[in-house]
Amino acid sequence: MSLTETLSEMLYQALRDRRTVPPLIERHPELTVDDAYAVSLGFLARRRKDGERVVGKKIGVTSKAVQDMLGVHQPDFGFLTDWMHVEGDIDIDAKALIAPRAEAEIAFVLKNGLAGPGVTAAQVIAATEAIVPCFEIVDSRITDWKIGIVDTVADNASCGVYVLGNERLDPRGLDLPNLHVAVGKNGVPLSEGHGHAVQGDPAQAVAWLANTLGAYGVTLDAGDVILSGSLVPLAPAVKGDRFEMILSDAGGPIGRCVANFV
Repeated sequence: MSLTETLSEMLYQALRDRRTVPPLIERHPELTVDDAYAVSLGFLARRRKDGERVVGKKIGVTSKAVQDMLGVHQPDFGFLTDWMHVEGDIDIDAKALIAPRAEAEIAFVLKNGLAGPGVTAAQVIAATEAIVPCFEIVDSRITDWKIGIVDTVADNASCGVYVLGNERLDPRGLDLPNLHVAVGKNGVPLSEGHGHAVQGDPAQAVAWLANTLGAYGVTLDAGDVILSGSLVPLAPAVKGDRFEMILSDAGGPIGRCVANFV
């Protein structure tokens, strides 16, 4: 078994056993981002063998606030499966979450596929059926969140689960960079941010993802849910926590999403 296959198996077993492993880069400093991507694909292949189905992709570490929190200063990318999609309450035990953190994001639901290189933000908008307020619940199989870019890419961009709000909004009528999100935790205001926190424009972040994955022969497909990155700092979550995000444009609230941990 190659090193990347060994590491894929290790992360897969960590997920299934609900435990962490030491940072990969500490034991294997020679690992590159390309190696990490190979580990991620192997990790995903094992999950697909269990019956999970890919339903989208995600971008992580896109905003300066999140980059500063994690010490990772470039975006990462991963895959979403149907098992990661939660409707209703988030059962921390059932989803094997270890150290979850909530991120308020804008999700894109694609009506047409996108294949890099050369994808633009305008093409992303043209390919989008709707945007949706969203919580991504990130989690890490790396001990104490001691991640660098290699570790988070290998660990499927530190993805845990995600929750979509009910609203489906037409992006063509919205000023995405200036959309505002306000996040509350247990009824108390927690954080706020704007669409421009992710690479200046959430659509530009999705274009970056299409172009980055295109270099590996991976496309964004019709029907995919694409998580475009957190607009606010990550917030730790435990059982009993309730997060709510309100997405607004200049005219007021246009959507909301709730993440309730049980």
